[in-house]
Amino acid sequence: MSNKDITAPAENPNETRIELDEPIQRGQTTIAELTIRKPKAGELRGVSLMDLGQMDVQALRKVLPRITTPALIDAEIGNMGPADILQCGVAVAGFLLTKKQKAQAGYLDV
Repeated sequence: MSNKDITAPAENPNETRIELDEPIQRGQTTIAELTIRKPKAGELRGVSLMDLGQMDVQALRKVLPRITTPALIDAEIGNMGPADILQCGVAVAGFLLTKKQKAQAGYLDV
């Protein structure tokens, strides 16, 4: 399965749109889609890059509130289904790769 099967490219190469299989209910609002943007170094504080690269759920729960639009809270992330947290993890892990690594992995059309 390629990254293209899991995530939809956003107009900005530093962002990825995720269509959730199980939308998040926040009061009267239903969140069916997220935008995840490439994190800056400060947004990675307190998290091991190795853990993020391995899509560790605890690491994702720390970073996703900092880089999602709409901004998710920890409880919402904790209630995500496995397919949705995996989609988010693939997007975040993809941001950790260099352009060359992305091209080799098929993330970029070259």
